[in-house]
Amino acid sequence: MTLKTISIRNLLRRKGKAGFVLAGLVVGVSTVVGILSFVEAMTSDINHKLEQYGANILIVPRTENLALSYGGLTLGGVSFEMQEIQEQELTRVSTIKNSKNIAALGPLVLGVVHVGTHKALMAGVDFKAARILKPWWHLKGTVPEENGVILGAESARILNLGIGDRIAIRNKKLVVSGVLQSTGSQDDQLIFTRLVTAQSIFNKNGRISMAEVAALCKDCPIDAMVKQISDVLPGAKVMAIQQVVKSRMETLAQFKKFSFGISGVILLIGSLVVLVTMMGSVRERTDEIGIFRAIGFRKRHIMGIVFMEAAIVSGLAGIIGYFAGFGVAKAALKVFSENHSGHIPFSIELAVGAVVTALIVGLISSAYPAVMASRLDPNEALRSL
Repeated sequence: MTLKTISIRNLLRRKGKAGFVLAGLVVGVSTVVGILSFVEAMTSDINHKLEQYGANILIVPRTENLALSYGGLTLGGVSFEMQEIQEQELTRVSTIKNSKNIAALGPLVLGVVHVGTHKALMAGVDFKAARILKPWWHLKGTVPEENGVILGAESARILNLGIGDRIAIRNKKLVVSGVLQSTGSQDDQLIFTRLVTAQSIFNKNGRISMAEVAALCKDCPIDAMVKQISDVLPGAKVMAIQQVVKSRMETLAQFKKFSFGISGVILLIGSLVVLVTMMGSVRERTDEIGIFRAIGFRKRHIMGIVFMEAAIVSGLAGIIGYFAGFGVAKAALKVFSENHSGHIPFSIELAVGAVVTALIVGLISSAYPAVMASRLDPNEALRSL
């Protein structure tokens, strides 16, 4: 009879204690796996959205501006030597080292117009680039031709205009070809038209007010790209829009650290459950261990039996804990992240880590009971029979 056979039979004979050890380790492992899977899935989701949604770099005219504002109230400002950006200069952006990371480059011309008795902000855009820069747009109608405009949801409501209506802006007749659904952003307040149309209206042929760049992805060297664009456009100010993204990523990082702490506490509790249960099991088997010693089993054999039992239960707990934590993470994503698909890719590293962690915790917790069992005096054990 091998040590492995003895260990398996002992576990089958004491199913209650084995189940208690198994449950303690499964709870600990599944908690760690669930939290790590949840955080990794959320981080991956953010990175995926960064690669697909919105402008992340702004190119604006360089200016020495002294803004007079306090507490959100702006009283005005003093600008000196403001330089406009020439549209043709934007072609230099395609020459930077990391140009392959640029998904879209959209120039804009902005200006205030009068529509009836109302003032509105008109934006001339490249609608082809806008499909990438503003994927949250849902247009009712069609993209405007040279003499057409589309209205933001709020501007359409305030101006009381709809598809097919005609408006006059600076003696130019324009047709409303579409209305944007509400986006909850500043786009709701604007009137959009083609770039060349806006340049003609504002007498800014060949000039733009700013440009948006979609280039912030998971592996993009965004800071390096900002510097590269600044180098080729010395007359412009280039800024990366990362504040919201960084804030969310930092929150996830803090949550990840917190989760490690919680996981450590839960694993500690699980290890104590294993320790107490194994010690109780050793005390119950004093006579059995005495017989083993009497028939020639050495101390290392006794320790081997205890460690073998712990390894079997721990390995099983690691496997069950991984799949349990995987399921908990998927359920948590559906509850706490409505826009997430709930899909979590299988991670062989995390699966192996779960099993290894369970084995380490189980074996370390069983070390003292194993030593205690190996030190039992066979004479004392046999005397109790």
